[in-house]
Amino acid sequence: MQTGFNNETLKNIKQRRSTRSFKDEQIKDEELQAVLEAGLYAPYAWEYSRHFTVIQNKELLGRLNIAAKEAARQMALEHLRELGSNECFNCLYNAPTLIIVSGDEKAPVPIEADCAAATQNLLIAAESIGLGSCWIFFVLLAFNSPQGTELLKELKIPDDYKPCYSVLLGYKNTATVNMPEKNPDLITYIK
Repeated sequence: MQTGFNNETLKNIKQRRSTRSFKDEQIKDEELQAVLEAGLYAPYAWEYSRHFTVIQNKELLGRLNIAAKEAARQMALEHLRELGSNECFNCLYNAPTLIIVSGDEKAPVPIEADCAAATQNLLIAAESIGLGSCWIFFVLLAFNSPQGTELLKELKIPDDYKPCYSVLLGYKNTATVNMPEKNPDLITYIK
């Protein structure tokens, strides 16, 4: 499905793909701030319903990976148990930056929607400035591990906020972009 429009925003949306192979180099502070600013400007139903936690400490990222895998080994879903038991699997794909988007559980609106909008903005902003990104769930399992409560405190996630989504950021190891055509049958028009 092609449109007659050709602008940078639509191009970035179309070419953004999940990156699972990152260079070791940490992203620049200006790049991080640009991505976070895009997250802050995402639409919301309740202005203070979300919070961003940025982790760039390698040791802490390693502990989050270990805790998430420990929790995954206890899950009912076999696929998660297998990933948790795989010594070679790193749920953060060795990305140098992780952003956790948390929602205020006391907000009078569904926090997941506000957090998802912010997460999408983070991903598109990252693509627009040449960063690789990946929206991941697995690392959030760390908060279900025995260390979960301590990790919430160590990450300074505000009281009454629940980690909803997370985004990996870094420089892409590969520049290949595959923009497959999307199925137009997913759209119904009623005029």
